[in-house]
Amino acid sequence: MLVGPNLHQDMLVILDKCRSSTQLKQLQGHLITTGHGQTQLYAFKLVRFCTISLSDLNYARLIFNYINFPNVHLYTAMITAYTSLPDHKSSLLLYREMVRSGLSKPNHFVFPIILKSFPQVTKHCGIEMAHAHIERMGFGKYPVVQTALLDAYSRFTSDVRVARQLFDEISDKNVVSWTAMISGYTRMGRMGDAVLLFEEVPQHIRDTPSWNSIIAGCTQNGLFSEAISLFRRMIVQEGMVQGNKPNDITFACVLAACGHTGMLQLGKCIHGYTYRNSLHLNTLTLNALIDMYGKCGSLKQARNLFDKANRRRGSLACWNSMINCLALQGHWKGAIGVFKDMLQHGDDVKPDTVTFIGLLSACTHGGLVEEGLSYYDLMTRVYGINPEIEHYGCLIDLLGRAGRFEEIMKIVRDMHLTPDAVIWGSLLNGCKIHGRIDLAEYALEKLISIDPNNGSYYSVLANLYGELGKWDEARNIRKILNQQNAYKAPGCSWIELHSQVHQFYSVEKSHPTMEEINSTLESLSTVLSTSEIYYEII
Repeated sequence: MLVGPNLHQDMLVILDKCRSSTQLKQLQGHLITTGHGQTQLYAFKLVRFCTISLSDLNYARLIFNYINFPNVHLYTAMITAYTSLPDHKSSLLLYREMVRSGLSKPNHFVFPIILKSFPQVTKHCGIEMAHAHIERMGFGKYPVVQTALLDAYSRFTSDVRVARQLFDEISDKNVVSWTAMISGYTRMGRMGDAVLLFEEVPQHIRDTPSWNSIIAGCTQNGLFSEAISLFRRMIVQEGMVQGNKPNDITFACVLAACGHTGMLQLGKCIHGYTYRNSLHLNTLTLNALIDMYGKCGSLKQARNLFDKANRRRGSLACWNSMINCLALQGHWKGAIGVFKDMLQHGDDVKPDTVTFIGLLSACTHGGLVEEGLSYYDLMTRVYGINPEIEHYGCLIDLLGRAGRFEEIMKIVRDMHLTPDAVIWGSLLNGCKIHGRIDLAEYALEKLISIDPNNGSYYSVLANLYGELGKWDEARNIRKILNQQNAYKAPGCSWIELHSQVHQFYSVEKSHPTMEEINSTLESLSTVLSTSEIYYEII
């Protein structure tokens, strides 16, 4: 029986051993019969256990409602549970009840939680309203609240200017404040500001999440070489001094960068690092490794890891990575085979939007028009997944390559989303294959309205006119291209040499070893020419 001075400790031990709601109710009943039914601390422990361990929010609310005068900690526990669900409306309603009752006043820890709900419920000016309320309540100068506010402004309103102003006003900045502001910049694509701010972070307070924020930002904004350089710096330069060791998020971000740049050797080194340091390959890291090996063309290693994940009851993310990697490398039969294997698992793993993007991409690579349409129908009718712009893009690309333009135009007319550059670009590509000048001009008109200065679109149409012998039209397009001073995104390639990525752009001569490269190419050309003459003689 739980009595005496050790009641609190005994209760924690029993809670740790609880495995069901029945056992929890027995403990709650005992607390009520021993006169502790209204004890705030025990009620808080029960609510937290009920929401976190049992995921039973309804019973947690019953426990909460049984307390006559719940304190701020109980309110915060319930508000946190609603926000995590997420049930943002219930979260704000409960907060409003706390404020209106006046029996329990908010503290500075509750505001970071409700700031997640305000913009979801009050779509217009939600953060501004919350900010004004916080100032009226007198919590505007608390660092934890200021950090939550700057994060909310950058996350929900894209107003990085206000976020930076709030950051500058924090008198006692900690690593969380710095990381929140860096993440705000990276979300807005302002990587220059993010890197500059990261360099200002006092070295002694930098931790793994702060490194992750800048590495992830580089990867998400396409700065793959920079992400890899920062990772090396974290490991070699500062990791030894500060003890900032990479975690699963670090690995996921840098492995994604390796996959995009084709840095297979570095990816293998990271894989080896996890083994040497006896790091557990959780779902996130395992999925990142599968994705990296697949994108780098090492499908055998990707498949080995995938099979290893399935022996542990692999996640949907692993299935999706394997399907998408096979599709990307043109192994459409393998991608479809993996999908069929996935369906054999029944309710354990259900395909989602990402699954069908990979599947439709595989059908495009294989020219499987009817199969692609069948999978699209399966996605929408059987699994009830609303197509996203990526699905439409794959479908139009598939139909465009097959020359089925009437079906394409029907899909475009019936789309519930506004067609973007990918949609019209896929149509333009199909028109180029089948010589449909009329639709090509229409697609180009749409593309120019989206991005008037993109010269690539004009070049495609000019080339198409040239292939059809319409030289006057081709010259006119070239003339427009020159007059508008339109840009054309240069081709880019990477090569990995001695664990370092070298990046090259077309018609670009800024690489430090360009003279040596050109000299070597000229030598090779001479050797090849000599070889051709030699073989012609013999």
